[in-house]
Amino acid sequence: MEEVSKHTFVLQQLRELFLAMGKATLFNLRFFRELFFPPTEWRETLKQCYLMGWKSLPLVSITGFIMGLVLTLQSRPTLVEFGAESWLPGMVGTSLIREIAPVVTALICAGKISSGIGAELGSMKVTEQIDAMEVSAVNPFKYLVVTRIVATTLMVPILVLFADLVGILGGFAGISIKGDISLISYATKVIESLDFIDIIPATIKSCFFGYFIGMIGCYQGFNASNGTESVGRAANSAVVIASLSIFIIDMLAVQITDLII
Repeated sequence: MEEVSKHTFVLQQLRELFLAMGKATLFNLRFFRELFFPPTEWRETLKQCYLMGWKSLPLVSITGFIMGLVLTLQSRPTLVEFGAESWLPGMVGTSLIREIAPVVTALICAGKISSGIGAELGSMKVTEQIDAMEVSAVNPFKYLVVTRIVATTLMVPILVLFADLVGILGGFAGISIKGDISLISYATKVIESLDFIDIIPATIKSCFFGYFIGMIGCYQGFNASNGTESVGRAANSAVVIASLSIFIIDMLAVQITDLII
């Protein structure tokens, strides 16, 4: 009996997993269908871009500066030991732009934006505001979901580029603490160490980060069950799943980039 119950439990978990994957796939397909058919909610999209981009800028700025500063201070002793201190600006710039800034910024957005979307839409679902929009002849999916996903897809890459710039300035601050180098010389060494191929893959995967951050937050909130507890679960699930998806996308992006290069 015990083996039968375990077998039943496993089958039930697999069934729920495949059902969730099917619902998520249909949700994504509906997004693309609604995206390319008018009307387009431009005003709401711009509003969400402001809320997600501008409101996240202070946190991204502080984090980016600290990333560059700490990376420089931690790496400098090792490079000095091998007589390669001149490589420090290039190493900091390449590390930030290729990997550190996109992933850390996306994780910040997953915690701040994806959880906010999940909680907001979950609250609207529980209080039947989404049903009221449908009764009022307003397409809630286009107004609530499409606008937010488009906003995150656009804003996360911009925030990543800003984090790159601030992180490089943080690296200059770290070098200035222990060494003597001008800003122009530092910027020249950073630019010389970068190739065009370093920026493009990072920007492309940042777009995917933004898409999945918005998609997961909207999916969790839009499909919240009745009850106030589901709002918290939607916000928590949005953060956890979005963060996990960022690492998976980053792993795949690194493999694809290595194959192409």
